[in-house]
Amino acid sequence: KMPKSKRNKTISLTKVTKAGRKGKESLVQNVNENLEKYDFVYVFGYDNLRAKVLKDLRASMKDDRFFLGKNKVMALALGRTPEEEPKENLHKISQYLEGNSGLLFTSRPKKEVLSFFSNFKERDFARGGMDAEEDVVIPAGPLPFQHTMVDQLRKLGLPVMLKNGVVMNEHDYKLCTQGTPLTPEQAHVMKLLDMKTCEFKVTLKCVWHDGAFEKL
Repeated sequence: KMPKSKRNKTISLTKVTKAGRKGKESLVQNVNENLEKYDFVYVFGYDNLRAKVLKDLRASMKDDRFFLGKNKVMALALGRTPEEEPKENLHKISQYLEGNSGLLFTSRPKKEVLSFFSNFKERDFARGGMDAEEDVVIPAGPLPFQHTMVDQLRKLGLPVMLKNGVVMNEHDYKLCTQGTPLTPEQAHVMKLLDMKTCEFKVTLKCVWHDGAFEKL
């Protein structure tokens, strides 16, 4: 049973263009409709989100609804104060909508949701500008590349040579240092070496259910 709604309030969307206003009003409406449809609302945080990973996540929970981005508009829909909220205590979860955050609407038991997200992790290739997750050293010796790639690899900074048709690294080469932002060239080399060092995971911050708020 869902808690009784407070009386409808007009939400003011100021300082937006006509097109922007329409999109924001649509998001507010979608959030409010899902408040009536689902039993639980979670706020989650995430890192290193990719379109493919989000697609996989939505496919795994196809009966549920995810909303990402536009934190301020989502917070507006949930209510930022007790006076604004459409249902009791929703303003408490809206305070957690900051940074890389999203909303999950679901009617699955809480235990099932917590278990799913504790096990949901996907690895992907790092991109330029992201901090290196670890030190990477490419050892001296043969590399798994076609001989036609020597010039490309040299442009990417690798000390390579061709020996009897085999691409060789002339000496140990430190590609990147943990915690240091990756250059586009470093990220490209890691992709060529099929090194997926970037991990996507979801952290559940809090949950709202039947008028009750809980920090997770």
